[in-house]
Amino acid sequence: MKIICSRNELLTAITGVGRAVSSKSPVPAMEGILFQCEENSLKLTAYDLELGIITYTPADIYEPGDIVINARLLGEILRKSEGESVQIETEPNLMVKINSGATRYSFMGLPSSDFPELPVPDTDSTFSIAGQDVQELISKTIYAVSVSDQKPVHTGSKFIFEDGTLTVVSVDGHRLAVAKKSGLDYMEDKSFIIPAKTLQEVSRLIGDREENVRIGTARRYAVFNLVGYTVVTRLLEGDFLDYKKSIPVSYKTTAVVDTDALADSVERASLIISDRFKSPIKMNFEDGRLSISCNTSTSSVYDEIDCSLEGDPIDIGFNYRYILDALKNAGTPKVIMRLNQPTMPMTIVPVEGDDFLYLVLPVRLRSNE
Repeated sequence: MKIICSRNELLTAITGVGRAVSSKSPVPAMEGILFQCEENSLKLTAYDLELGIITYTPADIYEPGDIVINARLLGEILRKSEGESVQIETEPNLMVKINSGATRYSFMGLPSSDFPELPVPDTDSTFSIAGQDVQELISKTIYAVSVSDQKPVHTGSKFIFEDGTLTVVSVDGHRLAVAKKSGLDYMEDKSFIIPAKTLQEVSRLIGDREENVRIGTARRYAVFNLVGYTVVTRLLEGDFLDYKKSIPVSYKTTAVVDTDALADSVERASLIISDRFKSPIKMNFEDGRLSISCNTSTSSVYDEIDCSLEGDPIDIGFNYRYILDALKNAGTPKVIMRLNQPTMPMTIVPVEGDDFLYLVLPVRLRSNE
């Protein structure tokens, strides 16, 4: 193989696929990127057996071929080199020679036959959705994905299609996040669960692009076709929470609050909380105001904001991070907080529409809190 391409373009490409490179594997090829020459472009593939990313970068192909090159080493070489272009040449004994500017490197690569075969699912159906809508659905829900392997199926988000509406659901045992996008030109009813790592990478690769994303699913895999990248991921299997049964159907107290004002107040209260001094925040809904307070063994704080309150007054405690995550991803100036009693979950929804719902379990307050 012998190619010449732009150093910056190649660095961008390997950075894009690099998140699918295994950081530590008993199979050395999984710590590398598969290089394959295809006409006037170079195909790059990374795959860690769960997530695979493919991209192409322009290149002048002088001798076709394929090889696996260690991703970390190649990335450092490209970042440290100063030439505008880079030449990569391989020898029959798998020696890789890289020239960029006045810099020369030689090191051993690995045969392409060592690289794990990336599944190419024969997707049973595909649909198209705006990339920015995908990003919004991910950002509104991914923070509530479980980070525990106790129930692996909850380490991903569930995608549910019903009547032209895509609903994305995440749950971690303490909170639930639901986001919806209606009006899609896709009427098939289906559901599948995408690992959180894949969704994070898809969101990163979309960036600020406005192009559509095409998503296809098969029995065990899904494929995201983005501009410049193809992402292949295995699906998670198992019994996902029936989220609709977790949402209360009636409420004794509702409060309309300014999203940013409440987020700022919760952040002020959280300043006295640390790993050493842990404590929930207490919310008191009463007399047209919402007060936020917190007491630790060494500190205390009190704050309040205005709210439009209906129903019974209530004192209830929460982990402040769960409240902040919901508020910072709401994307709306005002939200409605719905409550029943101190031991039942609170839901947060938009004042208008139903494009998201957050449910947070309370923390039992002690008498001194």
